[in-house]
Amino acid sequence: MIGRLRGTIVAKSADRVVIDVSGIGYDVAVTPRALGELPGVGEEAVLHTHLHVREDQLALFGFTTDDQRRLFRLLLSVSGVGPKVALGILATLTPDELRTAVFAEDAGALTAVPGIGKRSAQKLMLELRPKLELPDAEPASAGGSFSEVREALEGLGYQSAEIRSVVAGLPLDLPVEELLRLSLRELGRHRR
Repeated sequence: MIGRLRGTIVAKSADRVVIDVSGIGYDVAVTPRALGELPGVGEEAVLHTHLHVREDQLALFGFTTDDQRRLFRLLLSVSGVGPKVALGILATLTPDELRTAVFAEDAGALTAVPGIGKRSAQKLMLELRPKLELPDAEPASAGGSFSEVREALEGLGYQSAEIRSVVAGLPLDLPVEELLRLSLRELGRHRR
């Protein structure tokens, strides 16, 4: 198993990097976010990796943090989720945003991932919930509140990326009206 690479980046493309480790070039699939966090070509980098073995292929996936790799592996344990979908989830949502979405039962955050519909998002949340490290105190209405806030903001014309960034930072124990007011205030600050 290849768990970590440290070497010189020799090539970058939209979704891959080639990292030279002692004369061997490893072709590693990464998210666009990870690609932006990595240094430029010719500089040294460290990638936490997951080697995905299939009958006909060996694929190496790289992450800038061990937390991202852990979540990638956790996502692969969900039935119906392969490496492409798991990488897509981590490309769209940060680890904290993913945990918040699962904890708050916010299917809208997961449907922002290409290839995941409402039914798939609900299944994902159901299977991930017992596997993720979540706080012990769970507000009963958090899921409905976040979904209502997301729908209201979409109705007002805000983009899903804007909504996702604002909803991820909201406290879970407030009523819908207060969550919506806080969201609008934060969105107003971003647009100035």
